[in-house]
Amino acid sequence: MKFNPIAFVVNVALPLAVGAIGAFFTASSVKTWYLTLAKPAFNPPNSIFPPVWTSIFILMGISAYLVWQRRDTIAHFPRTIAIYFIQLILNLMWSFIFFYTHQIGVALIEIMFLLVAIIINAIVFYKINKLAGLLFIPYILWVSFATVLTYNIFTLN
Repeated sequence: MKFNPIAFVVNVALPLAVGAIGAFFTASSVKTWYLTLAKPAFNPPNSIFPPVWTSIFILMGISAYLVWQRRDTIAHFPRTIAIYFIQLILNLMWSFIFFYTHQIGVALIEIMFLLVAIIINAIVFYKINKLAGLLFIPYILWVSFATVLTYNIFTLN
């Protein structure tokens, strides 16, 4: 398939924009409220989060582009895109719930829904383009870790 640079940039920019909005909700609490929380020993330093999330959002965008390239051959393309947008919205909601509203228990429940949505998204994308699905593996692993981290922060606080 012919490379479409505009579509590629749009597909990568979308999850990065979602990440930027999430960072907006996060920024106000990282150096204040979040510092006051008891955290498990395996909590990574705050400096790890931006590059990891940026990498994940870029991979997600590349994955979406690979699926977009096959849009004309996908009978259920609107459903596929809906699944993608649902997990993006859930991703954004976690940042808002955890960092902006400080509702750790609600964020824990929400991140479990996010993880399920990511896995479903990966499976759907994999059926369309194997690489597109595989590019979700770091996202699944990171959100699995974030789920464990959220659980531990919830129980410690």
